[in-house]
Amino acid sequence: MSEKKLSNFITEIIDADLAADTHGGRVITRFPPEPNGYLHIGHAKAICVNFGLAAQYGGDCHLRFDDTNPTTEDTEYVESIMNDVRWLGFEWTGEVRFASDYFEQMASWAEELIAQGLAYVDFSSIEELRSMRGAVGEPGTPSRYRDTSPEENAEHFRKMRAGEYPDGHCVLRAKIDLSAANILMRDPLLYRIRKEHHHRTGDAWCIYPMYDFAHCLEDAIEGVTHSICTLEFQNNRELYDWVIEHVTLPTYRPRQYEMARLALPNTVMSKRRLIALVQEGHVWGWDDPRMPTLAGIRRRGVPPEAIRQFCDMIGVAKANSTVDWDKFDFALRDTLNTRAERVMAVLDPIKLTLTNVDEPVAIEAELWPHDVPGDATRRLNLGSELLIERSDFAEVPPKGWRRLSPGGEVRLRRGWVVRCDEVIKDADGVVTELRATADLATLGAAPVGRKVRGTIHWLNAADAVPATVRLIEPLFDAPSPGSQPEVDYRDELNPNSLQVLEGAYVEPYAAAEALGSRFQFERCGYFYRDPDDEGVVFNRIVGLRDSWGKAKQAPQPKAPEPKRAPKQAPSAGRAPEVSAALQAEVDAVIARNVRPADALRLCRDRALREQWEESVAAGAEAQDAAKWLLNDLRALRKGDDGAQRLSGVQVAGFLALVSAGRIGRADHGAVLTELMSVGGEPEAVAQALGVLDAREELDLDALVQGVISAHPVEVERFRAGDQRLIGFFVGACMRASKGRADAKALQSVLRSALSG
Repeated sequence: MSEKKLSNFITEIIDADLAADTHGGRVITRFPPEPNGYLHIGHAKAICVNFGLAAQYGGDCHLRFDDTNPTTEDTEYVESIMNDVRWLGFEWTGEVRFASDYFEQMASWAEELIAQGLAYVDFSSIEELRSMRGAVGEPGTPSRYRDTSPEENAEHFRKMRAGEYPDGHCVLRAKIDLSAANILMRDPLLYRIRKEHHHRTGDAWCIYPMYDFAHCLEDAIEGVTHSICTLEFQNNRELYDWVIEHVTLPTYRPRQYEMARLALPNTVMSKRRLIALVQEGHVWGWDDPRMPTLAGIRRRGVPPEAIRQFCDMIGVAKANSTVDWDKFDFALRDTLNTRAERVMAVLDPIKLTLTNVDEPVAIEAELWPHDVPGDATRRLNLGSELLIERSDFAEVPPKGWRRLSPGGEVRLRRGWVVRCDEVIKDADGVVTELRATADLATLGAAPVGRKVRGTIHWLNAADAVPATVRLIEPLFDAPSPGSQPEVDYRDELNPNSLQVLEGAYVEPYAAAEALGSRFQFERCGYFYRDPDDEGVVFNRIVGLRDSWGKAKQAPQPKAPEPKRAPKQAPSAGRAPEVSAALQAEVDAVIARNVRPADALRLCRDRALREQWEESVAAGAEAQDAAKWLLNDLRALRKGDDGAQRLSGVQVAGFLALVSAGRIGRADHGAVLTELMSVGGEPEAVAQALGVLDAREELDLDALVQGVISAHPVEVERFRAGDQRLIGFFVGACMRASKGRADAKALQSVLRSALSG
């Protein structure tokens, strides 16, 4: 990990705070994502800044999920975010934290504001609420509920929490200033009703705090000293400070600071838009290598060190700007230069026959250039039949051409100088073969009396390995997709964002290396062996600097379509490589209530599709089975040659236990791993592991007493009147039970034990 010290306006603030002992010498930051999608490269900057500052000052950085909207959140996103943070090379301090750990405390603070006459329950419609906010230069208008007494508001809020009002029936608003220049301060919403199942608290809550109310309180509870946001939250700081000033805090007062967000051209980083791209099938999924998500960037082959270097390069600023992808590419090349072995590959091959070569010659070729430490080599065979790039030959060469042409000479990389003598074409006029003569005296030596200006790479046809190569370009044509109101950002997708070359070849050495290996294909770029594809499949990470360049290259006569032409990605409205037959299969699966993106992934994998069909036939719900097979089950199987394929009956049986709540979330992985390693019936396996109906078997009294005994200071504060600590105790108990305890039942036992 980079040990470069950050130096920016935030470090100046921290230095001043430490000098003044503002926070008792502490530096605590946090990374607070919402678990409603996968992280993208913009989040990488926030991760590097927050974790980097904590490391630089010997402080702490918390990973906290802002899980205050159950309608959009999922444990899939929680797990993916944790994986992304660790992949980037960071580890958070202590347990993973959740806003839901503090729901009880936040509700108590809301009650405190109500008691002070600083919050009221408003039964106005959404349209009325919007109209009452006013506009710039025009004050807001008071709600008819604004002057309701604190006692009546407290009763309404109690009913909201008890579920006595339906969704959207009313909200809790702060009572601030309807004439404030900052429209956000005109009686903003604090709580709304959402009768949705929460991924952690279940059905224990039906009211959820708004971001601006919850975020500052989460910071306060955790003792965060420097709460770093992006500039779009600059206006929110006034409300952040207002909430902090009007509730009784248990710790130091947190402060919010804003920095510029990371903006890149030819992409979108709105979660809403990224979700639409996935769900509508414009991309394969969240890990499509064209996506700006960290999952997609990782699958493309980008190493985490390059992202950290890129974030160091762009720094921390106070003003928004767009960073060109060239900087990212520079960080990529700089990182990969010392990490990627050099091999040869031919992406669009044409046969080159050396007519005067009888026996192949063995060459020991270096895997590293002279300026990179490393002396490893691999063996290459240089025979009479070779493959070269079609683009390295021009029948009518332009001025300055340095590659092969009729009668011209080039050097084969590490090999002989060859002269093209004959061009062979098929009936359509497509060049299918070149015949040449090799100067056998030039192996490893300069030709005598003549200058050869060009060198090309090659593969020995007898042992070259067929491969699929994906060339990845920006996902969008437009520099700022969706910036024009009249244009749908989907219409600005780049139809050539993916080119799939099915007829490529690579060296045997590259094909023999493990999935997830990175190489520089000489003269082609840096490539990554796709770890999610068992075939010989390489994704281009980044190209090399082009010494010829399209701008310098003179136009050439248009040649007939080659027989082995690259497959072009289809139009932007559909995921790549979807034939009519495949689309028909996808549509049939979608009709069974499966999300489009999941349906596409199922239909691309025949074995997985069959496993899904078996599971549904055995009683599993179609979308549940798809989700588990595509995510949890597939992830657990990776890298484990001993894992067996679960039958449809096993999958359906497992999902039935999950749906009935008989296996806690924390025990899913253990049950699945056991099923795939030794087999058996899901219920029996869960029983043998001791996790079946573990929630019901938990001794909540003993669990609660253990937590209470471990936290005597907090117990004393709670019994002295700090009822907000109930959220702290619930969180501690949930962690002690490894997530198996029922949150609602737990609160009842806790309150009884704490009152004693």
